[in-house]
Amino acid sequence: MSRTILHCDCNSFYASVECLINPKLGLAPMAVAGNPESRHGIILAKNELARKRGVKTAETIGQAKMKCPELALAPPHHEKYEEFSKAANEIYSQYTDLVEPFGIDESWLDVTGVLHLFGDGEKIADDLRKRIRSELGITISVGVSFNKVFAKLGSDCKKPDATTSITEKNFREIVYPLSVEALLFVGKASKAILGSMGIFTIGDLARSDKAIISKSLGKVGEACHDYANGIDHSPVTPAHLGKGMKSIGNSLTFRRNLVGFDDILSAVSYLADETSSRMRKSGVKCKTVSIAVRSPDFINISRQKTLETPTNMMKEIRDVGMGIMKESWNLKNPIRMLAVTGANLIGELDGAAQISLFEDQVNREKRVKIEAAMDAMRGKYGKKAFSLGISAVKDLGLDE
Repeated sequence: MSRTILHCDCNSFYASVECLINPKLGLAPMAVAGNPESRHGIILAKNELARKRGVKTAETIGQAKMKCPELALAPPHHEKYEEFSKAANEIYSQYTDLVEPFGIDESWLDVTGVLHLFGDGEKIADDLRKRIRSELGITISVGVSFNKVFAKLGSDCKKPDATTSITEKNFREIVYPLSVEALLFVGKASKAILGSMGIFTIGDLARSDKAIISKSLGKVGEACHDYANGIDHSPVTPAHLGKGMKSIGNSLTFRRNLVGFDDILSAVSYLADETSSRMRKSGVKCKTVSIAVRSPDFINISRQKTLETPTNMMKEIRDVGMGIMKESWNLKNPIRMLAVTGANLIGELDGAAQISLFEDQVNREKRVKIEAAMDAMRGKYGKKAFSLGISAVKDLGLDE
């Protein structure tokens, strides 16, 4: 049975919310900036008028001002963005309980089982656009398709406030001419590799030899080849599965003792990755990171740290965990067992967000989506589809 999947993307989300807070901002080119007082701050979002003047997300304020000297700047109000995100997802959930947030401004909806109640996918998409516009004062673009990847492509096709339907009959016509980097998982590095093979569009990728793509890009290449051909069976995973849990963690007794910084970093990274992936799957974030250590002579310690910003991201949990280790443990002493736990859990859409102290907000939003995409890949190809960007020493048992 063919599925009907929607991908709802809030248009110029941060900028749209800021213009609601201060309507005067919407009358001229404006942008939300990480540090409006500094020309070295970065652009987090911009309105349509600024986009037409060439202003781009992630460029510096100085670069944006050179293109548009009259650009108005507003500081971010992340607690407001969380409120609007939660409100949008509450509207989506009135149509289906299969709602999967993808970052703060995007969500997938599986409406296959409710078509008899609300009409076909395009009608539901149009109804949602109308409701979000009238009830929240912002706009969304919606992609309608038979899988998650093409639904996301559809929401990117027309902006703002538009519905695009990509079906099993028309997807080649719509998708194949697009640049290969429009496809989920194809970043700059993959685009360069594919370009060296003469593959520049999604159609080029779809018509290529899958075995050759796999040889160059591994499991990610295989997935991208499938996606280009419309093959994606990944489910829409609701964000409420983890409600009621108090903590999520992973522990490991190692094949040999951990000795030194590199061993400990490998172990903490591995456990943070496992823990963060489980939290994302359960639709929760942690407000506290806890580390437990056992030495070969069975001396145990347990330490924790409360976070300023709740998280379910591997890098942030790893960095906090390593900070605890440096403060609480002599890294030269051997370790038999290690545990990394996320505690004081809240829903992904609960609580006010702040500007992250871990990295700038643009990169953080990208990382959120990258880690969610990695979860989907692992669900399809197994835990080894992605490897950590460090040496996960095999003799520790981290490769099992």
